[in-house]
Amino acid sequence: MRNAAAKTAVAWGAGQPLVVEEVEVNPPQPEEIRIKVVCTSLCRSDITAWETQAIFPRIFGHEASGIVESVGPGITEFNEGDHVLTVFIGECKTCRQCKSDKSNTCEVLGLERRGVMHSDQQTRFSIKGKPVYHYCAVSSFSEYTVVHSGCAVKVSSIAPLEKICLLSCGLSAGLGAAWNVADISKGSTVVIFGLGTVGLSVAQGAKVRGASRIIGVDTNPEKCEKAKAFGVTEFLNPNDNNEPVQQVIKRITDGGADYSFECIGDTGMITTALQSCCDGWGLAVTLGVPKLKPEVAAHYGLFLSGRTLKGSLFGGWKPKTDLPSLVNRYLKKEFMVDEFITHNLLFEDINQAFNLMKEGKCLRSVIHMPK
Repeated sequence: MRNAAAKTAVAWGAGQPLVVEEVEVNPPQPEEIRIKVVCTSLCRSDITAWETQAIFPRIFGHEASGIVESVGPGITEFNEGDHVLTVFIGECKTCRQCKSDKSNTCEVLGLERRGVMHSDQQTRFSIKGKPVYHYCAVSSFSEYTVVHSGCAVKVSSIAPLEKICLLSCGLSAGLGAAWNVADISKGSTVVIFGLGTVGLSVAQGAKVRGASRIIGVDTNPEKCEKAKAFGVTEFLNPNDNNEPVQQVIKRITDGGADYSFECIGDTGMITTALQSCCDGWGLAVTLGVPKLKPEVAAHYGLFLSGRTLKGSLFGGWKPKTDLPSLVNRYLKKEFMVDEFITHNLLFEDINQAFNLMKEGKCLRSVIHMPK
């Protein structure tokens, strides 16, 4: 197999606009596949990494759908033409974590932070012979990308690739946090901090489970009406109250919510979410990726009173095991996906997607790759 020349949006420095240029994409090596990316959507964590990380030049993007273009030696799971979703955490199915029903954090194909492939710690992208680094072992802001076979999931060929790309990260993360991590019960009270795609996915997951009150918290007043379509029953803007929002929540819920979700990426809000839960069984779940201050501070009394704090990575889903059935549930219209797509953009307009998200003017922008 030969290298593939691909139009790619390259980040050359932190916060700098992406530049669309031609990049050489190597053939897949053993345990790898090369994917023709069809659609990719912009996730908040792409922006966080683009603004704060130091590995450049780099190709961001991880929330994507595509078609297998070629397979590496020894690959039997995939064939050319298969429809796939990329995933930022893989599933090897053989490590201790993969064998456990308590975890989805694969020891072999976990979060890749150094901008290289899992298998040989090298890149598959280059410009004029010089390496261009990966992001989250996916790098979907490219016509072609190479991923480990454990970081791709074969899905139904009838599922629309321009829609289901959202299920490869944010939307699944929110649904899974509600269903798998929190296991929301019918009639419960839920509070959600941050009403972006992840927070609204938690909301619709809570609605499906029969939560009686779903309180959305956000500083953007424009999200109030939009959130109702996804199941939010009440809206709180912390800027509209003279008392801390956790006190407001405890007052209007008669002691605190049964479940709270931090979907912002702010460790201070994790403490607030924990304080917003009720004594005895209150559960706070954190999903956000913080830009700054990764340490969480909380008074020990919150835990002595029975509250629990849990982290959620990709909603607890084992990607290869669980995503195909989640796609099928979408096809049966058991939950919304299409409604999260606020913008459809051409690949050459990718920087507009970054601007829309930074300005809080979108949920998900789907970027359509060149045909």
